[in-house]
Amino acid sequence: MFNPLELASLSVLLFLLQVFLVPFFRKNERVMANVCFSLAAAASLLAVAAGIWAVGDGTTDRAILALGLPDLPFHLRLDPLSGFFLTTIGLLSFYVSVYSIGYVKGFIGQRPVVRLIIFYSLFIAGMFMVVLADDALFFLIAWELMAAASYFLVMYEDEKAENKRAAFLYLVIAHIGAVAILLSFGVMAGLATGFRDFSGYTFDAMRASKFPVELATAAFFLAFFGFSAKAGVIPFHVWLPEAHPVAPSNVSALMSGVMLKTAIYGILRVTFDLIKVFPWWWGAVVLVFGLISAVMGVLYALMQHDLKRLLAYCSVENIGIILIGIGLSMVFTSFNMPLIAALAMTAAIYHTLNHAMFKGLLFMGAGAVLHATHERNMEEMGGLIHKMPWTAVFFLIGCVSISALPPFNGFVSEWLTFQAFLLSPSLPAPILKLLMPVGAAILALTGALAAACFVKAFGVTFLGRWRGQHKPKIQEVNWPMRIGMMLAAATCLLLGILPTLFIGWMDTIPVQLVGSTISASAGTYGWLWLTPVAPERASYSGIIVFLGILAVVAAAYIMLHVKPGAIRRGPAWDCGFEKLTERMQYNATSFSMPIRRIFGYLFNIKEQVDLSPQSAHSAFPKRLNYYLKIRDRLWGWLYKPIAGVSFWLSRKVGMLQQGRIQTYLIYSFITIIVLLVFVK
Repeated sequence: MFNPLELASLSVLLFLLQVFLVPFFRKNERVMANVCFSLAAAASLLAVAAGIWAVGDGTTDRAILALGLPDLPFHLRLDPLSGFFLTTIGLLSFYVSVYSIGYVKGFIGQRPVVRLIIFYSLFIAGMFMVVLADDALFFLIAWELMAAASYFLVMYEDEKAENKRAAFLYLVIAHIGAVAILLSFGVMAGLATGFRDFSGYTFDAMRASKFPVELATAAFFLAFFGFSAKAGVIPFHVWLPEAHPVAPSNVSALMSGVMLKTAIYGILRVTFDLIKVFPWWWGAVVLVFGLISAVMGVLYALMQHDLKRLLAYCSVENIGIILIGIGLSMVFTSFNMPLIAALAMTAAIYHTLNHAMFKGLLFMGAGAVLHATHERNMEEMGGLIHKMPWTAVFFLIGCVSISALPPFNGFVSEWLTFQAFLLSPSLPAPILKLLMPVGAAILALTGALAAACFVKAFGVTFLGRWRGQHKPKIQEVNWPMRIGMMLAAATCLLLGILPTLFIGWMDTIPVQLVGSTISASAGTYGWLWLTPVAPERASYSGIIVFLGILAVVAAAYIMLHVKPGAIRRGPAWDCGFEKLTERMQYNATSFSMPIRRIFGYLFNIKEQVDLSPQSAHSAFPKRLNYYLKIRDRLWGWLYKPIAGVSFWLSRKVGMLQQGRIQTYLIYSFITIIVLLVFVK
């Protein structure tokens, strides 16, 4: 009989087994894709079962593997926190693996898919190992495996310069973050057992220690900024909108949907499980970074024309919303308010699961659009709902979910976050009484901007008419791709209409991390109503909202279709022009113009209008050419100076290379003299 940890380990072994299976199918890539992605889907389901089991039972399983360095074996642990992330990663990996059976066939005959399948398997196995690791050595090896595999996946179409640039940028920031995490573990391991040996490298040793506040602060912020680099928290987000758009869309779905969540897992593990005791201002710092990432992420997204780039920036926004919940939970925990801390923690982890589902769905939808049109620029799209009705419906569900509109899942977690904000007046610190209302207002603004952003994404892409100069032959995607999107869309709906059941399942996590739970108060009236703290404060029933919307839609349909002639179709109003053309439609640029005018000072914007010197007739206006370039200000403020200094140093160091043996002998002679002086 298996236990949850053995089931999870079997899942990892199946992914690793695929790496050795791939060469046997090299001659038939179609069979290879079918076999390997089917096996990946099965392995993902095993991980989901293990995670659900561990979270539901609230048990902890441990194991030690005789691998790694001498006297430093690998430690594994599956507890409710790692079980939740295992479930989240496994669930989206299952959907994406089903989707990939159809998606990867688009590459067959154009480029080899062997590399894609191998690194896809290693990537998911690496994420599973990250959440199962229970010592610093194994964690960092798994972390590097995940980063290296995703680097090669971003580089899959390596003949393109933008892919190379994006992959290099991702690798640099990922490794800067990894060094910070390594230093954090080093500080905690040293404090756990001293610096005489390496016995403090296990997480158990760190858990058993009490850290001095100064060194605990150093360890926490090293870990927080290291994990933030992977999560794409502003200002470390610059790799994310470069890497996600150029990766294959099934990989983008996993990178945005669950790879970023491994960083959230790391922040929770280090803060609440390893360090445990912290001052309130740590939470305030996390909260501020979350608020900045949330509002700036969605503003950047609104300015984008590239569909996948827009989705990548929205991941920055949603990581910010998760950090808001974590920051609130840290603040409430430090003031010994466990019930409200559990509420904020539940909001954060529920949004983690929700974001994985709807962002995975949206990237799969964007991949379906790219698969059918070979186009990512929304300015060149339009009217796809007529050619791709299945994809349009699933993408719309993703848009509604991410816009936090009921009855889908995004609403529940953001509503819980607002409830945590509304309970903040009981905090004793005056500065927090000022910060909390501002934070709640910024979160509300973020929600409104997100809704505008996805009205633009769906409207410009799927409604209206095709805007591109060349109209390709567009058809709906194949059934495996549809099924993958359908499963994710159904999960978004279930998470939205039955939140009480899912919160009841995951209540072992806030118990483990903050010592309390909201499941008793949340389920006061059973599964039908969600009452976060008390019924008199707030309550919500997703299923009643869903049934109400269904009833309104059904009534409208019956009223419009029961009477013949109730619906009359006529030509669209043309504002006095005789013929409507595609150029008269709202496009992505014009849609975001009002918001660009309001928040333009946050961006580096260059606009230019060129007026043609001649027109066909004096009665007609001259031809206008409009150019717009929007850049992230942080590139100019932070990254450009760093890049400039790096190039300057490189040129100076490069001057040492003369290409003459005499010069190198002089270098060697001087080095020996210096060493002799110091040795003496």
